[in-house]
Amino acid sequence: MMRMKVFVIAAVAFASLVSFISAIHGSEAQLSSLFEDNALFSSLSTQQPSQSQPLMVPITVINGAAAKGAVCLDGTSPAYHFHPGSGSGANSWLIHLEGGGWCNTIRNCVFRKTTRRGSFKFMEKTLPFTGILSNKPEENPDFFNWNRVKIRYCDGASFAGDSQNEANQLQFRGQKIWLAAIEELMSKGMQKANQALLSGCSAGGLASIIHCDEFGSMFPKSTKVKCLSDAGFFLDAVDVSGGHTLRNMFGGVVTLQEVQKNLPKSCLNQLDPISCFFPQNLIQHVQTPLFLLNAAYDAWQVQESLAPHSADPSGSWKDCKTNHAKCNSSQMQFLQDFRNQMLNDVKDFTRSSATGLFINSCFAHCQSERQDTWFADDSPLINDMPVAIAVGDWFFDRKTIKAVDCAYPCDTTCHNLIFNEGYDDTPTAATTMIYSSQSSRLTFTALYLLSALFPTYMFLVHLRVGGVLSRFFSHST
Repeated sequence: MMRMKVFVIAAVAFASLVSFISAIHGSEAQLSSLFEDNALFSSLSTQQPSQSQPLMVPITVINGAAAKGAVCLDGTSPAYHFHPGSGSGANSWLIHLEGGGWCNTIRNCVFRKTTRRGSFKFMEKTLPFTGILSNKPEENPDFFNWNRVKIRYCDGASFAGDSQNEANQLQFRGQKIWLAAIEELMSKGMQKANQALLSGCSAGGLASIIHCDEFGSMFPKSTKVKCLSDAGFFLDAVDVSGGHTLRNMFGGVVTLQEVQKNLPKSCLNQLDPISCFFPQNLIQHVQTPLFLLNAAYDAWQVQESLAPHSADPSGSWKDCKTNHAKCNSSQMQFLQDFRNQMLNDVKDFTRSSATGLFINSCFAHCQSERQDTWFADDSPLINDMPVAIAVGDWFFDRKTIKAVDCAYPCDTTCHNLIFNEGYDDTPTAATTMIYSSQSSRLTFTALYLLSALFPTYMFLVHLRVGGVLSRFFSHST
């Protein structure tokens, strides 16, 4: 109790009790249209009435985007959600890039056009702003009164593609969407910002790395600009069959959408374009201060990069993927090796005093948008520090943050993703996932849609709050 009281006293001057509504980033599907993010559903409900509903922010279509060629996969206009800042945050801006996987084949991208990840027509017209986007100081102590924006993701290549496929009426215009969105936000006052933070989760977290320096170059040197990548540190790792599932999928994305046009030339001078789409090879080329927030046993990467069904057709990893507590010793060692690779890949990154790092030993994915993992009475900690405080201390230069957790199973503060006993990783299966923590529980149905060669997983998330204990402030995922 005392650990969080300290943060509350330092961050806010009042206390309140709140239940919350939020959603978990569902697993994105390997080698296909992947979906993940708290907006996956428009219908979220709680088991009991919430005393403090999240701020619901309406959608805004980017003005004149189509004339600039900045369109979603199906040619519809891109969009964002914007809540203006106030008081001391009136000239501060937080731009958050939505995640939602990638499409790496024509078939995947054609399917994606029929979803909110490829068309404005299917996007939710309002979204809850929680976690780093919350407007409540007790939930988001450092950024609650900033201008906060969530840019919707509808291109399938981390806002980095620039090509088209006329035969299938596909527009790969992620780079143009990014530029059109930033241009419009600049016209709405962001050009006068005294400080700005570019963030993103999962595929959006990768995008925040790719566009970090470009974002920084748009402001005068007097503006404090930094970037945050949440769950965007995708490793070029070997899967359980000895193959390279994620590299193969990224290869399709880069080639199909001509992503190489928008990758750092300094990286392309040394490595092939596919390698330069992996954050482990990108971060050394980023000059703008960057913070990496990641789970050492990233739940999406365990499910879809390390042990996807295609690499484990016999299902020997099924129980381990269902619940990490069921992993045998050799499987756990494989996961520990993955963690070691992640830590090794950020060694040089941590040497700079300008960078920040928070790698906790959890089986999670995306921790900045969910209130219970961002800032809450029982949120994950490293050295008694929650994610929100770590990011805030780093952004405002209050502390140097290089937080690396001890190896599993030492961290008892994690909110781990656990699948129910009926978990099935084959097409058409339905499953329940529980976010294990003392105060919140999430469930979602996973609908597996077949693609040409690989399964597409589309997760619908339903948050159920089992009751949050009061501790001096409201709580978010």
